[in-house]
Amino acid sequence: MMEPKKQSKNRGFYVRMKLLNHNNGGNRNRGLFCYRYFKWVLWFSLSFYFFASFLFNHKPNTISKTTVPQYSKASRALIEYPETQHHRDSLNGLKIYVYDLPSKYNSDWLSNERCSNHLFASEVAIHKALLNSDVRTFDPYEADFFFVPVYVSCNFSTVNGFPAIGHARSLISSAIKLISSEFTFWNRSSGSDHIFVASHDFGSCFHTLEDVAMADGVPEFLRKSIILQTFGVKYDHPCQKAEHIVIPPYISPESVRKTLATSDVNGRRDIFAFFRGKMEVHPKNVSGRFYSKKVRTVILKKFGNDRRFYLKRHRFIDYQSEILRSTFCLCPLGWAPWSPRLVESVVLGCVPVIIADGIDLPFSSAVPWSEISVTVAEKDVGKLGTILENVAATNLSTIQQKLWDPRISRALLFHDRTVEGDATWQVLHALTEKLSRSHHRSRVLSE
Repeated sequence: MMEPKKQSKNRGFYVRMKLLNHNNGGNRNRGLFCYRYFKWVLWFSLSFYFFASFLFNHKPNTISKTTVPQYSKASRALIEYPETQHHRDSLNGLKIYVYDLPSKYNSDWLSNERCSNHLFASEVAIHKALLNSDVRTFDPYEADFFFVPVYVSCNFSTVNGFPAIGHARSLISSAIKLISSEFTFWNRSSGSDHIFVASHDFGSCFHTLEDVAMADGVPEFLRKSIILQTFGVKYDHPCQKAEHIVIPPYISPESVRKTLATSDVNGRRDIFAFFRGKMEVHPKNVSGRFYSKKVRTVILKKFGNDRRFYLKRHRFIDYQSEILRSTFCLCPLGWAPWSPRLVESVVLGCVPVIIADGIDLPFSSAVPWSEISVTVAEKDVGKLGTILENVAATNLSTIQQKLWDPRISRALLFHDRTVEGDATWQVLHALTEKLSRSHHRSRVLSE
């Protein structure tokens, strides 16, 4: 009974194969041709469709060096711009001679990488920018001003890592003795057309504690010169006895660009009020003074458990990414009234909350501080929550719109090559208002 079934199965299989083989002639060839033709037509049609869709829907990348990447549209933190040289015509034909001092006064200090990157590094940045600037002259007899490049902020303490500036007076005095003995330009004006940088807590008083700085005052040998300093107040102060220009603390443009490139925040600002830095629960009495005049202590005690406030006391290498996430950034005084947070907040699109009575802020002609920041009196710091909530409910959007103007960020950052409108350019512009000190201009006018 099994044999016929087996034979039937084999014949059926054989017949099917035979039928298939029978159709492997013209019909099969025609089928393969049609299949291949159809495959190529389908491939070509799909390719054409996707290519056409790309052409019609794709918008060219129009982001140039003068626009904001989409991810930072909301923060408008830092705008790329071409590093073109400024035009001398816009600076009234200003000319500056840069002394070529022995390396012990400047470049030797650069062996420590921190020297050109820390918050006092404007002394290095300005020197580099002037060396590459078209206002630089190699003929001292046609110079309006003379720049003396002495780096005094790069002597970092082996104990705490902070810049030790106890040597500043002697190093600058030594440089002045050198240039006054080898050149005639210092002696003819008593240094009134000479420029120095003092980018530390209390400027050219060269001390970190205010009572000592005030007692020592500005060294006699600098009192007739022009000082570029981060310290500035709107009231009479011994550390402002020399002619001076208030400049911003140094923040690396590259560090800001890196923060923008690596922070995936899409413009979201999920932190209401931010501060990271030194906040003492029990501040020490140092020569009758307390750090930050106890302002930071009040902030910690009053708002440390307030969910609206993101307060951190310890260092964090990526803290700029926290600024980028914040709506308000607290900028309380430390020992000195100024703070690098002022610059970082602005260039990262966070509204700076300035808590430092009487502070004189840099480049007020280019930076409308009253329109892009919130100022809180030191005595009112306990009301900070209410004050910021009121701002958020009323004019926050107006403040942010003005804060995100790229020209403002540009004015607060130093570059190795001067960009028109940047911090070095603002210094040069301020110097054009002091051309009455130029011995060269006075001599030309008298002739």
